[in-house]
Amino acid sequence: MSKLAIALIGLLALIGLIAIRTPVAFALALVGFSGLLLIGGQGLALTFVGGDLYSAVASFSLTAVPLFLLMGHFAYHAGLTRAAFEAARIWLSRLPGGLAMATVLACSIFGAASGSGIAAAAALGRITVPEMLRYGYDKGLATGTIASAATLAVLIPPSVVMIIYAVFTEQSVGRLFIAGIIPGIVSALLYMVMLYVRVRLKPDLAPSIDYRATWGEHLRAFSQVWGIGLLFVLVIGGIYTGFVTAAEAGALGAFGALVLMALARRLKWDTFRESVVSTARTTGMIFLLFVAATIFTRFVAISGVPQMLSGLIIDIGAPPVVLLIALCVLYIFLGMFLDSISMMLLTLPVLLPILIDLDVNLIWFGVLIVKVVEIGAITPPFGVTVYVIKGVVGDQVRLEEIFRGVGWFLVMDLIMLALLIAFPAISLWLPETMMGR
Repeated sequence: MSKLAIALIGLLALIGLIAIRTPVAFALALVGFSGLLLIGGQGLALTFVGGDLYSAVASFSLTAVPLFLLMGHFAYHAGLTRAAFEAARIWLSRLPGGLAMATVLACSIFGAASGSGIAAAAALGRITVPEMLRYGYDKGLATGTIASAATLAVLIPPSVVMIIYAVFTEQSVGRLFIAGIIPGIVSALLYMVMLYVRVRLKPDLAPSIDYRATWGEHLRAFSQVWGIGLLFVLVIGGIYTGFVTAAEAGALGAFGALVLMALARRLKWDTFRESVVSTARTTGMIFLLFVAATIFTRFVAISGVPQMLSGLIIDIGAPPVVLLIALCVLYIFLGMFLDSISMMLLTLPVLLPILIDLDVNLIWFGVLIVKVVEIGAITPPFGVTVYVIKGVVGDQVRLEEIFRGVGWFLVMDLIMLALLIAFPAISLWLPETMMGR
């Protein structure tokens, strides 16, 4: 049996295993090891797998994963989540759709202290949805706003998904973080403009709030979010200036969030223990996926599939932009069924050699991947953040209403994706200005 035939059988087996709900890490490892066994025999398979179990997670850059996760947990327990929303509510509540816009702004602010869209949805959903429903907001608009805006935490650095992508593709984590800043801000602005226009055209979606904050309240609101601003300056400012690496910035950010938790008098053994245990659990899951993906990558590389596909694409002569659009469609489809990290590690072993052959800028493509991951997180039928919000609101809002509520946000995401493809400088300009790059 030829290598390509074995690779085809392996890919079909992988799809079948995932279809029957086998955990993605185990499916990748099983198919990868079996493929190596069939192509190179027991000696080759055991040699690769034995080395990969260590080398896959031995990268110093990967230490940033648990550190940024820990920073997010500490920031949540320090009360920065509620502070971000309260400040945004005071600034924006009088505008049409102000509470929904405040939710988007709060998610953007909290994204600077948390690299997980799921964490942002769970933390802010408990605060923002009841507030919007209390003022008579449309249920779909209220829940769709938080489900969609929470995904900004994946694009606005720090981002766990960006770390995984950067390490797997051997790119600079710091440069990728900086590349996500402008796209994250523009995405948030698109959401807010869309909300403003929709509510102006259809005021019943979000009744106006008769509340005018004083200048003193505005200043106090600003003072409530100084902690997140400090964390952002420490982490992103340190990376941008070249003062610290991404991993060192993670340690600095985690320590800073711990200090903020202590200053807020919320540093208790139970919250500290919960933060550490949750971080360890999530890190273990991510590292297991990473090891399995590395084994699968060995199998795919030896099979010759990437080289065959790359040659086929070059022979066809299609412009790179056509390939990029096709890949975006593929990722949006996969996002209906898989979480972001699984989706990325499942596809990159095949796509990375092709992207390198086509001379695609991998920092730019990384931002595209993260943006498409955002879209996948709210795409029916299995948009993960939609289900997180459903778990938060319970029977108050039907699942169909939440999916209906994310519709216009999906449109804005597609517009942003088109802008990133048409104008790469949106993501590449800022990294080019980095010091110590």
